Amino acid sequence: MSIQFEVNRTFQVNKEEAYSALIDLDSARHWMQGFVRIERFDQGPLKEGSQWKETRKMFGKEASEIFEVIKLEEPDKIMLRCDGTKGTTGKGEFLFTYILTQTREGTNVTLLGEIRGLTGLSKMFGKLMAGTFKKACAKDLDSLRDHLEKVSSS
Repeated sequence: MSIQFEVNRTFQVNKEEAYSALIDLDSARHWMQGFVRIERFDQGPLKEGSQWKETRKMFGKEASEIFEVIKLEEPDKIMLRCDGTKGTTGKGEFLFTYILTQTREGTNVTLLGEIRGLTGLSKMFGKLMAGTFKKACAKDLDSLRDHLEKVSSS
């Protein structure tokens, strides 16, 4: 059984700008909370199969996770996978699907999150974990939105 959550935000930029920002790992240092570093495992533009190690400071300690691009449908959809067994989390699989829709107000970004493969106690506390992940994802989208809107208005 998987645990799912959803976050919606409206960005005051066009869909292409929002899409580009979501896949621009080099600019993450400007908006990502707790950013320490991103280490790419390949070079050039992100493509399906691209992987990177993302390290952030969380609760006073560095935490790293390995991400992989599963699907890119420019400028409408981005799917990422995080294998929790390869990072600090130590368990589970985390899927993040970003769906971008142009609106009159700008771009609606919907993040669909899914957590799979939890066992034991982590499975029991999975719902609480989903709430924590949802809040963290919402903060990231808020930070990215604020950064893009600030850059766009200057």
